[in-house]
Amino acid sequence: METYFESGIGTEIKMPCQNQQLNNNDRQEHAAMSSTKQVRFASCGNSVLTESNRDAEVAETCDNVFNSELQRQIGSQLKLLPLNDQIRELQTIIRDKSTSRGDFVFCADRLIRLVVEEGLNQLPYSECTVTTPTGHKYDGVKFEKGNCGVSIMRSGEAMEQGLRDCCRSIRIGKILIQSDEDTQKAKVYYAKFPPDISRRKVLLMYPILSTGNTVIEAVRVLTEHGLQPKHIILLSLFSTPHGAKSIIQEFPEITILTTEVHPVAPTHFGQRYFGTD
Repeated sequence: METYFESGIGTEIKMPCQNQQLNNNDRQEHAAMSSTKQVRFASCGNSVLTESNRDAEVAETCDNVFNSELQRQIGSQLKLLPLNDQIRELQTIIRDKSTSRGDFVFCADRLIRLVVEEGLNQLPYSECTVTTPTGHKYDGVKFEKGNCGVSIMRSGEAMEQGLRDCCRSIRIGKILIQSDEDTQKAKVYYAKFPPDISRRKVLLMYPILSTGNTVIEAVRVLTEHGLQPKHIILLSLFSTPHGAKSIIQEFPEITILTTEVHPVAPTHFGQRYFGTD
């Protein structure tokens, strides 16, 4: 116990030392706080993990191990967004069958924006120097010209606005591929690209990779127009291991960017996003 005297009055004030035992009320309050299931962090750097948090950590560790092994098998062409709580929540809301369409579209647009931003990081930059309003020189970077987007209709169109929000003047082509009713093979029904697409870097947009067949056919069409697979960056929200492997096996030089690789893909995405479910 440490003793202090109030200035000018002489009143003795007793303050408890840091290592002094808590009184009964303090102990009860401390116990109540410790038992709260929502506690994730403790003061003084001591971690407090509840059972639910431990389960979440175990699940996240398993996901990281799974994704690391998958990336090892497929190679550096498969790129995953660094997982954090924000991305995890968006993935959860999109997968939840009870999510309203308004919340679904809102969260999907947020996740799309994150993927598009990271996709732009994969494009080539060049160094440049600009003059600030105060007259100083600033060494920075700028996009190299010759980039465009291609959306695989219809679900890929959900990602177009996210790309335009980041690149206002970017050109976007479209391709429509559907499965043939008789053979079940992917068939191209429509394709329109910028005339000089063979000289461009392409952000190919398709949110859900399930079997990979649709994307493989889309890349074939792009290569028929003179585009090299190494100049294609596939932007996706969710992918299955089979889908990612199939695409890389067919086109080893293509880059796949996604937020999650999971055996079960939210194949309801397109219908839910456009309200046709």
